[in-house]
Amino acid sequence: MEKLTHKEEEIIQVLWQLKKAFVKEVVAELPNPKPHYNTVSTVIRKMEDKGFVGHITFGGTHQYFSIISKEDYRKKYMSKTIHTYFDDSYKNVVSYLAQEEKISVAELKEIIQLIEKK
Repeated sequence: MEKLTHKEEEIIQVLWQLKKAFVKEVVAELPNPKPHYNTVSTVIRKMEDKGFVGHITFGGTHQYFSIISKEDYRKKYMSKTIHTYFDDSYKNVVSYLAQEEKISVAELKEIIQLIEKK
């Protein structure tokens, strides 16, 4: 299964939120400037070809839904990102976040407490 593009990730986020949606409902939830209906329809069909989205037919229209859960997608691509950019080291990830000031000392302490509880 290949990674989604940025636009596809925006759309799958909407489908995860709505559970099932027609293209017009997806367009309504996307940020401004809103992409054209036909553009969203084309992107969703490509996502379907990639195995991320399925549909139910209602007459001449389709209601789309995500086939992959947010959790499954996150696991797959976080693992790949950590492998590719952080040498399979979660320590390197946390160190990077601390250096970039994306994580606070309080958050780090919470993480340590979660680890200690397991």
